[in-house]
Amino acid sequence: MITIPALAHVGSPGVVMQRSAGPYRVLVHITPPDVVPGTAQVSVWVEQGRVRTCTVRPIYFDSGDEASPTHDELSPTDQQSTRFDGIVWLMGLGATSVELQLNGPDGPATIEIPVMSIATAQRDMPAITALPLVLLGTFLFVLMVTIVGICVTQTRLRVGQQLPASWQRSRLVAMGLTSTLLLLVLTGGRFWWNSRARFYSDIVLYKAPKIRPSVESSELGNQLTITIDSNSIRQQSRPLSFLVPDHGKLMHVFLVKMSDAGAFAHLHPTRLDTLNYRAALPVLPSGQYRLYADIVYRNGFAETLTDTLTIPVLSATSSTRFSSDDSWLIGQPVDAIRQLPKLDATMAPCGVPAVRVPLADGSSLVWTDKPAQTLETNQMYRLRFAVADKAGRPAPLEPYLGMTGHAVIVQTDGSVYTHLHPVGTYSMAAEASLVERIEDTARVFRYPDPRQFRDSIDRYIAGLQELSDDERNKELAGAMQGMDHPASNGLHSNMVEFPYQFPQPGRYRIWVQVKRNGQVLTGAFDTIVEAD
Repeated sequence: MITIPALAHVGSPGVVMQRSAGPYRVLVHITPPDVVPGTAQVSVWVEQGRVRTCTVRPIYFDSGDEASPTHDELSPTDQQSTRFDGIVWLMGLGATSVELQLNGPDGPATIEIPVMSIATAQRDMPAITALPLVLLGTFLFVLMVTIVGICVTQTRLRVGQQLPASWQRSRLVAMGLTSTLLLLVLTGGRFWWNSRARFYSDIVLYKAPKIRPSVESSELGNQLTITIDSNSIRQQSRPLSFLVPDHGKLMHVFLVKMSDAGAFAHLHPTRLDTLNYRAALPVLPSGQYRLYADIVYRNGFAETLTDTLTIPVLSATSSTRFSSDDSWLIGQPVDAIRQLPKLDATMAPCGVPAVRVPLADGSSLVWTDKPAQTLETNQMYRLRFAVADKAGRPAPLEPYLGMTGHAVIVQTDGSVYTHLHPVGTYSMAAEASLVERIEDTARVFRYPDPRQFRDSIDRYIAGLQELSDDERNKELAGAMQGMDHPASNGLHSNMVEFPYQFPQPGRYRIWVQVKRNGQVLTGAFDTIVEAD
């Protein structure tokens, strides 16, 4: 099995947030640094409201609001102040909230954006920088040795006196001792530098915990078990007893068939103990799959655990019990031909070309405003989809896990994976944890008893499952901030929108999940992304 390093998504480090705050609605994109300390790039698009100034600052979970720096101002890029750009320094490691403050004639508003401040790269010194430094160091070494030699001889000479031979030997001895001492200092510095480099590589540089997924068939049906490697957890100091649910689920697992992306599953394992999780597995085509498991910690740190999984030939069993929120799709491979939709007049696509895929209940999912056959990197897109019934009329959606829909974007080679929501790419559980920490005035966060915390989370999740769908969705939606923006963004009851910026060129598949009549429906779309 191959473990792919991941950090709250794979290959897509940028954080996108689209939400309302007070009188404003904004779209925010933050690109965190890959080396910490470093600067995060911040871009803010004002979609609604009159914003005059926009400032940002980082707030670290460990230190909280009381020990955080002051705000830095972002610069408007146009006279209408509809976009602001700038940077914010991230000096610490771990879960961070980038606090955005908006001010204008309509009053102030504050938005907290979860960002994972983690080192994911190790820099090599460029040759154009290394060569001058080597030459300068050599010059300083020779200069120091020469100065010492002069000090033990020339400074003792009287005017007109010749340098005695014995003094010449003293100078050579002093220069030799100085050279030896400097070489010892440089060697010690080299050992110190190598130890710091190892510390950075082993401790500071982010490494996702390793997992061991497996499949087995039993009297309970086909089961997927995910075991988290305890050794990698100790190295990374992950507080697994302090996982918190996101959209009411402790873990979101996505399976994607590696050969052609023709099979997809979205599952929610239950926790057996701190290291083991299990979910009912549908009958998927046999073969190798990429597995992505999203989890969130109490400190707001969100990460994706990844591995590959070989699924054998499975048979359907009547004893297999699935959660109503679990879903899967066995469809066409990547780049299958799509037909243009036949729609009612009220569902005429605004963009060209519009793309339609059939859903399991006979309705259709339409990518209504795809701007072109080929998309570009580093462009902010609002991926908008609509559902039409069998007659081509708009089909209203029901909440799915507290929101109007979910989307998963995967580059076909597995190098990019993103779990999208209508409000962006971030975890709402991470946002809630960071907002709660900011409201806490303590400078040091104190974790509760791990067993009690874990048991309370398990009871909460079990209680959610006992509620009706309406009650559960109201509970989940009430815990998520900024979920009221879609209606004010010109979306109808049959539409869902996801903001996203593709990080690199390649072939992508987009799975969009919505819910109708109590059934989770999944549609798959393909697109090609080129470098801008």
